[in-house]
Amino acid sequence: MNAPDTESPATRAWEEHRGRLFGIAYRMLGDVGLTEDIVSEVGIAAVIQERKGAVDRSDGHAGDSAQPAEDPGGSGTVRSWPGWLTTVCVRRSIDQARHLDSVKEEYPGSWLPEPVATEALPDEAVANRELLSVTLLHLADQLTPEARAAVVLSRAFDVPTNEISVILDKSAAAVRQMISRAERRLDLGRHISRTGNRQVIDRLVDAIRSGDQSSTLRLLLADDAIFWSDGGGKVPATRNPLFGIDRIIRFFAAVFDPSDPSRQQVSGVIDVNGEAAIGIVKDGDLRVLAIEVDDAGLVAGLRQVNNPDKLERVSSEHAP
Repeated sequence: MNAPDTESPATRAWEEHRGRLFGIAYRMLGDVGLTEDIVSEVGIAAVIQERKGAVDRSDGHAGDSAQPAEDPGGSGTVRSWPGWLTTVCVRRSIDQARHLDSVKEEYPGSWLPEPVATEALPDEAVANRELLSVTLLHLADQLTPEARAAVVLSRAFDVPTNEISVILDKSAAAVRQMISRAERRLDLGRHISRTGNRQVIDRLVDAIRSGDQSSTLRLLLADDAIFWSDGGGKVPATRNPLFGIDRIIRFFAAVFDPSDPSRQQVSGVIDVNGEAAIGIVKDGDLRVLAIEVDDAGLVAGLRQVNNPDKLERVSSEHAP
């Protein structure tokens, strides 16, 4: 295929909306590499679709005038490139999410989404920070790919229900029900307002640095707190989640020791995925500890990404 025409409507639309496409795909996948692949594939598909429309016009066939702008499989001229690009991006993300779900079943230990330094995210991807946090990306794994797409489009990008129904090829009523169920399952009201509470994170940093896990941490953690750790089989991590305050405190006492440089050390508060998180240093490598805060202001969830393959997009300025 020849190099795309940078002045073509398809290419201009893709360049204008690529940040938004990244935001959609990343929220659905939690994997930056796969997201970048999809965004690139959408750009190539747009050029192919545009040339296809040009051939149809030259043959005297403009395509079905009733064809929705969001139908990526149709022929003829695309009437709305933003809608077309969104549809292709969502449908390819759904396919990739199904494949990724099968990969997660074989993943060694807990699978956590790939964190990204907020400053490294496209402006369009982070303008609305809903469903962007590590916590919500992880919780969204419990949704089907279609439900994930519906709630991402609705909540993070304000796409009307009737447009989502066309993209997902479902009735508007089915889409509304899907979104409602997803919002309840993710408990979005609580997570949007509480996740990443900076004051709680600052207190947690001080507690870990003090080495006084037994008493100070007990004041910060919820009794039923859960700790996840993702090493991807490449670095040590807990194989299964740790449930309950006592197990988490014992684990922290074993892996954190301010006086021992061979142990994990807290480097400070960092900004990833549009919210505050804790930077952890081990053997000179930076790791990310994302914090979930409940309605009582207690730490209910801790998600530590240790897998080095998932930390390439976190700013290195916090590493020693």
